[in-house]
Amino acid sequence: MQPTRPGRPDPRTQAQQAQMAAAMAGAVDLAAVKARSEAAARAQAAPPPSAAAPAGAPGGAVVDVTEATFQAEVLDRSFQVPVVLDLWAEWCGPCKQLSPVLEALAVEGGGSWVLAKVDVEANPALAQGLRVQGIPAVKAVWQGQLVAEFTGAIPEEQARQFVSELVQATTGGAVPGAAPEEESEDPRLDAAEAALERGDLAAAEAAYQAILAEEPDHADAALALRQVQLFRRAEEAGPDALAAADAAPDDVAAQTRAADFLLGTGNIEAAFDRLLDVVRRTAGEDRDAARRHLVELFAVVGDQDPRVNQARRQLTAALF
Repeated sequence: MQPTRPGRPDPRTQAQQAQMAAAMAGAVDLAAVKARSEAAARAQAAPPPSAAAPAGAPGGAVVDVTEATFQAEVLDRSFQVPVVLDLWAEWCGPCKQLSPVLEALAVEGGGSWVLAKVDVEANPALAQGLRVQGIPAVKAVWQGQLVAEFTGAIPEEQARQFVSELVQATTGGAVPGAAPEEESEDPRLDAAEAALERGDLAAAEAAYQAILAEEPDHADAALALRQVQLFRRAEEAGPDALAAADAAPDDVAAQTRAADFLLGTGNIEAAFDRLLDVVRRTAGEDRDAARRHLVELFAVVGDQDPRVNQARRQLTAALF
């Protein structure tokens, strides 16, 4: 996951949707950076799907997926070929009409895409994580991202069109429903983003700092640098920061570390609330230190997020 910039699609969405409850709008997501990088590496090592493999066999054109195999068979595999999720249940009549059509199309596709069948009754956590509202439900995943979907049984002609458009779009490097990616206007940003894709936050920070040294008013680099610095602090703090802060409620430094960790893992409101509580309970230098750090976190998230505006109002009320 990368800091976003105008004119480019945000690649951050849904790499670990079932595991991640929230992500920070407009910011780098450290967990997803690592997850995406690791999934791509595993996909490179995995054998390509084969239409000749028996249904349900690992690497086949049709596989049965459970909560235990979702990572490998869907997320990791989607870095090689698009994966189409068929969410069904034994009692579902329309599912019995649609599933054989999808299975036949998958075998016919010769490994150009994989059909992953998920029994929603046997895997309720997956159904909840994928926000299944009704079945049959079909969702397409490409490079860890949910890119297309439909609900209900459809005729074979429409199912074939859905799959054909998916394969054509992903083969051509596009994502259905997403704006085409423009060529980079600044190769320096590409270098920084490449470092982020590798999970090398230190190199990304250095790259953004170099851009700002040459061009101090570079808004995209300035925002990205704040985001990367936050996630370096969050990574250094780690989950132990929460327990340390709870054990020392009057330690402002401990509270700011905990807030960094919370924000870095997408818990925006919890991060803001922790520092707002410090502002309300303290005075003098401690209060000012908490206020300054909170304002820095506002800048990382961005004023476009309504949670920032709400927290700003709470900060004003706490101060005055």
